[in-house]
Amino acid sequence: MENGTLHTIFSELHNDIRNQLIAARRSIGHPGAKGDASEEVWLELFKEYLPARYQAEKAFVVDSKGKFSDQIDVVIFDQQYSPFLFKFHGQTYIPAESVYAVFEAKQAVNAGYIEYAQEKITSVRRLHRTSLPIPHAGGVYPPKPLIPIIGGILTLESEWNPPLGDSLDRALCKGLGDSLLNMGCIAEHGIFLYESDSAKYMYMSSEKAATAFIFELIARLQFSGTVPMIDIREYAKFLND
Repeated sequence: MENGTLHTIFSELHNDIRNQLIAARRSIGHPGAKGDASEEVWLELFKEYLPARYQAEKAFVVDSKGKFSDQIDVVIFDQQYSPFLFKFHGQTYIPAESVYAVFEAKQAVNAGYIEYAQEKITSVRRLHRTSLPIPHAGGVYPPKPLIPIIGGILTLESEWNPPLGDSLDRALCKGLGDSLLNMGCIAEHGIFLYESDSAKYMYMSSEKAATAFIFELIARLQFSGTVPMIDIREYAKFLND
């Protein structure tokens, strides 16, 4: 395949996402419906382009102690090893052990939405996660360490000028620990990434921001490895309540 052809494919992928987000903003008047449409655009992107072991849903995350997260616009979770997923009255509930990443989706990024996303992601990261020893032919491996849950925000545009400047950096840097946003996509302008080695954010302007974001997300998911072996009996205790 020629480089020019591959360049075109990547450009068209970004343009497709961007155009769908713009259409959702322009054609839907009700703010709630507009938000739902934007979320659906991102969910479809992840469902189409993430490897098959990952699934993406709008969902609540629940732990084995009976605690729930806030509702999260996009939860990326394990499809291959996750033992269960609940559907109840039109809502989806995912066990905390199965989660790889969580994202909030908005039309535009500003300080308020950054703080909102930080709070939503904190509600997931603070849930309890189990990890069982793993049996194998020669014995038993110790429990797998819990993987860090990736968190971020997904938007069409920025309310700041410049869109990837100091104002965005100040808002992001207010989130530390459980509220840290690891990455984000501002489809009209570029992406941001938190680099743990330098403890700083990196900003990348891009005319193909959506494509750049999905590539970086896949790369980070690869380094996350596999979710831990869930202790299903801890959840089964609620059968006796």
